[in-house]
Amino acid sequence: MQVKFEDLNLHPAILKALRDENYTHPTAIQAEAIPFILKREDVLGSAQTGTGKTAAFAIPIIQHAMQDIDGQRGRRKMLALIVTPTRELAIQIGESFKTYGKYTKLRSAVIFGGVPQGPQVRTLRQGVDVLIATPGRLLDLKEQGIISFRDIKYFVLDEADRMLDMGFIHDIKKLLVMLPQERQSLFFSATMPPKILKLSQQILVKPQKVTVNPVSSTAETIQQHVYTTNKESKKNLLLHILKDEDMEQVLLFSRTKHGADRIVRNLRQKKISSAAIHGEKSQNQRQKALKQFKAGEIRVLVATDIAARGIDIDKLRYVINYDIPNESETYVHRIGRCGRAGEEGVAISLCEPEENAYIRAIENLIKQKIEVVRDHPFPQTDKPMNAEEKKEFEKEKQRRKQEYFANRNKKRGAQNPDFRRKKR
Repeated sequence: MQVKFEDLNLHPAILKALRDENYTHPTAIQAEAIPFILKREDVLGSAQTGTGKTAAFAIPIIQHAMQDIDGQRGRRKMLALIVTPTRELAIQIGESFKTYGKYTKLRSAVIFGGVPQGPQVRTLRQGVDVLIATPGRLLDLKEQGIISFRDIKYFVLDEADRMLDMGFIHDIKKLLVMLPQERQSLFFSATMPPKILKLSQQILVKPQKVTVNPVSSTAETIQQHVYTTNKESKKNLLLHILKDEDMEQVLLFSRTKHGADRIVRNLRQKKISSAAIHGEKSQNQRQKALKQFKAGEIRVLVATDIAARGIDIDKLRYVINYDIPNESETYVHRIGRCGRAGEEGVAISLCEPEENAYIRAIENLIKQKIEVVRDHPFPQTDKPMNAEEKKEFEKEKQRRKQEYFANRNKKRGAQNPDFRRKKR
C-alpha cells in the first residue's frame, strides 16, 4: 500500500499546503527521509535532483521550527540553515519553504552573492527562522557580524558533490566549526565519492542512510531518443524537431554560453520564443528568463550545465541536449529536469559524429540503449573526412579539450559570483 502524506504525522497546516499543490503521495526519498528527520536523526541522503529531496528536508524542518517558535518572544532566532552551491538552487529551496510553510508563521529568507547585500541584510535584521544561503555571501555576512549561528538547531548541506566541484569545500569546513555542536544535520549529494563521504563523517552523527535513484540511473518515466546528424545540420534538425506543436515547453542544453546565445538568436529569427540562462547573465536576467519560462511566455529555455541542477519546473516534459556532454553523469543530471515525481518526460539528444563516443559512454553508465531516430531529413553521414576536415576536427577537439580544462580550473569564479566577488 502506497504511503500518503497523511500517514507521516505532519502538522495540519503543512498538509493543507500540500493539498493546495495537489501533492497526496510522497516520493520515495520523502517517504524514507521524513520519518527519520521528524525523529531528529541525522540523515545521509544519496539522491539526484528530481527525486523530491528538497521537500524531504523542507517539510520536517518546517514542522520542527513551528514547534520551536511557539511561545517564542522577542527577536526571531535563526533556527535552521540550509547551504546550497548556487543562487538558482537557493531560490528554488526558498520557494519550497514558502510553499509548504504558507499556513504557518515561519519566516524564511534566501541570501546569495552577485547582488547588493543591503536588501538581504534588512530582511535578516527583521528576524528569520530559516535561512537558505550560498557559501560566499553567508560567510561574508557572518564575518560582518550580521548573522549569528548560535541558535541553529537544524543544518542542511545540499548538493555536496556540487560544492566540491565548485571549490566550496574549504568554505564548508570553515562554516562547520562555527555551528553549534548540538544540532540535527542533513547531508544530501547526488554522488558519494570518497571526499564527500569523508566530509559527511565530519558533519553527521550516527546518520540514517537514504539512497534513491543513484546518479547512474535515469527515471523510468523518461523516454530517451538520440538523433544522429552532422555538426552543420544541428541547427536545422532542431527547427525540424520543434515543428512538433506538442512541445510547448522545452529545456535545451548547450555546452557553452556562447553556443547558448547563438541558439537563442537562431530560434528567435524563426519566431520561436526563447531565452538563455547561464553564468554570464545577470541575476535579474536569469530570474526573468526562468519566470517567463515557467509562465509559458517563452517556449525554449537554453541553459548551460551550471543550470543543470538549479532549474526546477513542475511537469516539464521535454529536455533537448543540443550538445552531448562529455561527462556521462552530466547527461543524467540534465535529463533529470523532466519526468520528475512520476511524470512522463522525453529527452532528445542531437549527436554529431564526434559525439558518438559520448553516447556510448552514457549508455554504459545508465546500462541501457538509447533509441536512435534515423527517420529525419538531416541524417548523420559516414563519409570519411578529407585532409582539411581532419585538420578542422583535430583543431576543434583540441579547442574543446582546452575549454574543458579552462572551465574546470575556473569553475569557482565562473560558476558562482559569490566566490568571484569574495576572491576580489
